[in-house]
Amino acid sequence: MPDIVLVELGVGDVDRLREIRLRALLDAPEAFASTYAREKDFTPEQWAERLGAPESRWLVAADGTADLGLVCAREEEGGVHLLAMWVAPEARGRRVGSLLVDEVIAGARAAGAEEVRLWCVDSNESALALYRRRGFTPTGQTMRLPSNPDAGESQYALSLLFREARAEDVPAIVAMLADDPLGARREGDPADERYLTAFARIDANPYDELIVAEVGGKVVGTMQLTYLAGLSRLGAERCQIEAVRVASSTRGQGLGRRMIQWGVDRARARGCAVVQLTSDKTRTDAHRFYDSLGFAASHEGYKLALS
Repeated sequence: MPDIVLVELGVGDVDRLREIRLRALLDAPEAFASTYAREKDFTPEQWAERLGAPESRWLVAADGTADLGLVCAREEEGGVHLLAMWVAPEARGRRVGSLLVDEVIAGARAAGAEEVRLWCVDSNESALALYRRRGFTPTGQTMRLPSNPDAGESQYALSLLFREARAEDVPAIVAMLADDPLGARREGDPADERYLTAFARIDANPYDELIVAEVGGKVVGTMQLTYLAGLSRLGAERCQIEAVRVASSTRGQGLGRRMIQWGVDRARARGCAVVQLTSDKTRTDAHRFYDSLGFAASHEGYKLALS
């Protein structure tokens, strides 16, 4: 079976884009916001305009004999929008979709984008499975499909800045927890096995997420999100944010604000009714920071140390 290669289309590839795009619209009309009837009469100039847009990359997957897949990556403010994704029926099961999505993600990362977003029709289970395997999660935004108002679609996002922590991140996380006057008294050797034991428990719990911010391959921020069940508010779930830290080398660059806003958006997409956190009374700078994000100091927090 011939190898599959990815080709980025240029302004001279009008006929190639037209052929594969129209084939996609005919094959899977339920998957796209546009229609074959709308695009079949596009002029060569309209197709060339798509290819010539500086913010867009059109990628085709081919095996030397035929074009087997298509995707567009369009740069938007703060991120990249993945759209027009399609794999030919005869190529499904050959990882064509994975190759296309991975190339969009790699290109977005190389361009310094912080996020890749996409819309997917809710009934397209095979596409949703692919996106979930790549780490895309729902943002909570939904709408009706423009080409078919009877169908719904949801937005998904993959952060290129924030991700769930891995075991190898634990020493960097512990170092950040220890890098302030309060943490220095509480933390120990980052290589202590008790940290890895705690990480394994967090990682195995679907209601806990240990998050890191990664810039240039280096972990420079962290926080823990815990989703709490309760009877209050008609049994609504709430999100607890804990252990928020930004590496000293990265402070003052707005990373903490983006991290908390990302966490709040994640909780909202999950359906949480409340996001809550505590902050030590001595951390007055942190209090001003949370005030600026809209958090209210509505409760008195109490803690009892047991050791």
